[in-house]
Amino acid sequence: MKNITIIIIASFILLNSCSDQEKKNEVTIEWLYSDEGKSIGSLYKTEWMDNNLLYLMDMRKPKKDRTILKINPIESKTIKPLINKNKVIESLMSLINNNDTIMHLDWPKSFSSGGEYGLYIYDGDIFILDIYSEVFIKITDTPNLEKSARFSPDGNNIAFVRDNNLYIYNIKKKNEKQLTYSGSETILNGTVSWVYWEEIFGRQDIGYWWSNDSKSLAFLQTDESNVTKMHYLHWKPEEPKLITQRYPKAGTENPTVKLGIIETNESKIKWVNLDPFEYLCRVKWLPNNKHVSVQTMNRAQDKLDLFFVDRASGKNIEKIITEIDSGWVNINDDLYFLNNSFIWQSERSGYAHLYQFSYKGDLINQITDGDWALRSSGGPFWLRQSVVNIDIENRFIYYTSLKESSIERHLYRSSFDGKTMEKISKQKGVHKISFSNNGKYYLDIHSNTKSPPTLILYNNNGGKVSTLIDHRPEIIKEYDLQTPEIFTIPTEDNFMMPAQILKPNDFIKTKKYPIIFHVYGGPAAPTVFNQWQGNSLFYDNILLDMGFLIVKFDHRASTAKSKKLENHVLNMMSGPIERKDIVDGINWLKSQSYVDKNRIGIWGWSGGGSFTLNMMTNTKEFKAGVSVAPVTDWHYYDTKWAEFAMKRPIDNPKGYEETSFIKSAKNLHGSLLLVHGTYDDNVHPQNSWHFIDELVKANIQFDMMFYPMRKHGIADDAAKIHLYNKMLEFWNKNL
Repeated sequence: MKNITIIIIASFILLNSCSDQEKKNEVTIEWLYSDEGKSIGSLYKTEWMDNNLLYLMDMRKPKKDRTILKINPIESKTIKPLINKNKVIESLMSLINNNDTIMHLDWPKSFSSGGEYGLYIYDGDIFILDIYSEVFIKITDTPNLEKSARFSPDGNNIAFVRDNNLYIYNIKKKNEKQLTYSGSETILNGTVSWVYWEEIFGRQDIGYWWSNDSKSLAFLQTDESNVTKMHYLHWKPEEPKLITQRYPKAGTENPTVKLGIIETNESKIKWVNLDPFEYLCRVKWLPNNKHVSVQTMNRAQDKLDLFFVDRASGKNIEKIITEIDSGWVNINDDLYFLNNSFIWQSERSGYAHLYQFSYKGDLINQITDGDWALRSSGGPFWLRQSVVNIDIENRFIYYTSLKESSIERHLYRSSFDGKTMEKISKQKGVHKISFSNNGKYYLDIHSNTKSPPTLILYNNNGGKVSTLIDHRPEIIKEYDLQTPEIFTIPTEDNFMMPAQILKPNDFIKTKKYPIIFHVYGGPAAPTVFNQWQGNSLFYDNILLDMGFLIVKFDHRASTAKSKKLENHVLNMMSGPIERKDIVDGINWLKSQSYVDKNRIGIWGWSGGGSFTLNMMTNTKEFKAGVSVAPVTDWHYYDTKWAEFAMKRPIDNPKGYEETSFIKSAKNLHGSLLLVHGTYDDNVHPQNSWHFIDELVKANIQFDMMFYPMRKHGIADDAAKIHLYNKMLEFWNKNL
């Protein structure tokens, strides 16, 4: 449900320079999803190596011209080729024998920590690129698919999963070793079930963890035999293929997960017997390699425990910290081990802050404090990792936060004792930070609403070392783009909601304009940022040319300002509580002289699709709306996400009743376009089918577009082009 802030708001967040021949009146949906349109504004892909080399690939260039580059910030400010691209591609072709489709060099899945190897998967087999010899090596050659491949910390081994069993491969010895043997359709070793992949690890298959000495693996074993099933019918074969997915619906059984520890030179698995828990949330090795930390959570998600586990036995388990919250505990990745203490993020004060604890769990001191929150500046909004560097020698910790503004992300550093705090980033807007492994340098991707992103290399005091990509005002000029104005909208009780509006260059305050309100609305999932808005800006400018004004604003629970605000939706998520703020915002807009109060539209994807139905079936504020992939009833969503705020249906029947748009469908007001993919394994199409059935019963007409065998993102270019053109047509007809 969470992903489509990711589609239009965050997927294409980066823009790059474009050719003089492209003019604004030539921008179409087809162009937006062409190779040229999608690459407009791309930056470099980057990754730091242990030796503080920075590897890069220039994504502004056509695929055929891309290669792996390097820069050494200590020795030079110049970017140079790392490899001979033609030699490397020729080597790859000789192994794949697929000259028609592999005509360029991709960015690898990962690099070994020292930068010697890049890891790739082609057609389900694992390949590595030997950087120094400039040749590809095929690691596996089986009819079975290999996945979840990752280098060991020392770069000598690769762990991977085949047929739901965990394997390792020694690169120098060229031998493979199987570590687990119990894998089956429902027993997963080293790989995770759907609900863990989506909700706990943020769309990453993280099912095992290398020890720092590269000699041991901690891994998850998952039994999902009791998990409810979903089914999808593929239309292509003459006899349709049935696809089955294990997906735990709210209130049903979760997969059973346990943690094992195995030494790479042994075959015995040490199973860790933890206190009873529902979710195994995080695993991380301590620096001494003698212990592994484990975080678990209860079913209600209002209690999270941190344990230290002895590596040698898998026993001697010590509970270190327990976090509790009156609503729910948010999982985060800010856990860092020092010599005799660790740093931990907590929302115990109502705001996300950093604390230092002893290894016994005793609080040493609070590092950050105030009526503001730590916040990461990239990745899915439900993953939280704010710390970007720890300088142990000088006892500084670097992190990103909302202290300056809830719509910006800035880099700060504080002393371990919390007595000093310094803002490092200077320019207003959003800063996405990536530190070198020795903490001496960092990359900063910076943008604001009126400036496409720059990529600049700094030293750790904020001194500029090199500008890799500078300001690009020509993008706005060449496409004659209008950019959003940032402002605030007051609620009835005077909460100031962050907002933005896109107006035409020839805006007339006395003219009445129709408004399209773009909503997402999830807890701590804002849509309003002072950052460049990528391809969504191009799309919104198309709407602007059609005569619409485009507005976004965030109700209080979605702003990410504090845990206190998130908890407002406890037991009633995506329901009447948020609806009150949204109605206040719409009423404020209708009071403005330039707004045609009879022509207000609303649209959203996933959670935004849900809010579209919420507003169109529970209010009469909107003339038209587009709902893409909505959850229509929390009974149809997964345990982890639905239950963190709603709890189980048996515990909160009133909440499930009052947030069900199945129940309110008969009250639909305005013209509706309902969109879904038939293979949406995140928000199942049954959400829309049930809603449609209620509209049919009530004899309510509506428009519908279902995309065959598309998942939640409806992600292929053809479907995107079709969908966004369909939406333009819908707005033109109905608003």
